[in-house]
Amino acid sequence: MFSESSTISQRAIPADFYTPSYRIVGKVLVPNTGLMGLVNDQLTSFMEIVDARLARVHMPSKLVDHYELVRIVKSQIFAIALTRREDIGPQSLARGGYVRLNQYPVRIATPVYELKGTLEWAGRFDFSAVMIEGTRDFVPIYEANLTAVLIPALKVETPALLFNRRQVDLLALDSQRIED
Repeated sequence: MFSESSTISQRAIPADFYTPSYRIVGKVLVPNTGLMGLVNDQLTSFMEIVDARLARVHMPSKLVDHYELVRIVKSQIFAIALTRREDIGPQSLARGGYVRLNQYPVRIATPVYELKGTLEWAGRFDFSAVMIEGTRDFVPIYEANLTAVLIPALKVETPALLFNRRQVDLLALDSQRIED
């Protein structure tokens, strides 16, 4: 049922995966570095979702199919919603080290989804550092909301969400929003 790489995994966590066309609800086997360690592992370009239920984005509550195991290409994932903040992984990995963090309410747009939440970042906000520096493709935001751009009925609220920074069209700070 599982590949050899899953034998080193320690626990299964529930998660919702959002791709350009599907919402996949299932469990993923993660190592002690949590989901953050798994999705940002540069040695693999795919991952496995166990007990995967698939729904098309335009009908997110209608089950299309159910599989024991689905393999997914990481670069095609726009966002991953988690039921618990702790499932992201150790704080040092999720936050880039043990430092004092500032909270930045943000709006993030991708070609398919809009995200709102709180980005935790050490020091002053630096857009280029968030989007380009380092090797991680997935970045956490907290107390997040996800909405499909063309299907506003698809709304998700979650305590923690990982977004794929390679899929981002724009990132805006709420503090820089102009009130009409």
